[in-house]
Amino acid sequence: MVKRQSDTLNAIFGALADPTRRNILEELAKGDRSVTDLSDPHDISMPAISKHLSVLEHAGLISRTKDGRLRRCSLSGHALKEAADWLEHYRTFWERKFDALEEALTGSKKKQK
Repeated sequence: MVKRQSDTLNAIFGALADPTRRNILEELAKGDRSVTDLSDPHDISMPAISKHLSVLEHAGLISRTKDGRLRRCSLSGHALKEAADWLEHYRTFWERKFDALEEALTGSKKKQK
């Protein structure tokens, strides 16, 4: 189970590491888009866009459907929630550490006075 979660998170964060893929996700957050619509703002070829979409799909961040000749993409929230949950665990951890540091520093200043 841990190996599967690790593989999933690796795929998610690997997909999010690229600015083009993050831009694609931002567009899809506004609503479903065709592959052509997603490629327009980027100065890259259709095969390159398709590779980016494949990475996003493999990570579970998007889904693609075919509607006649049109290929549509939509955002999938489950993978983003999984990444956010993982980050939340570490945010809580670091907040506790910073609170303890603040308390130690505040206590140290009070002792010096």
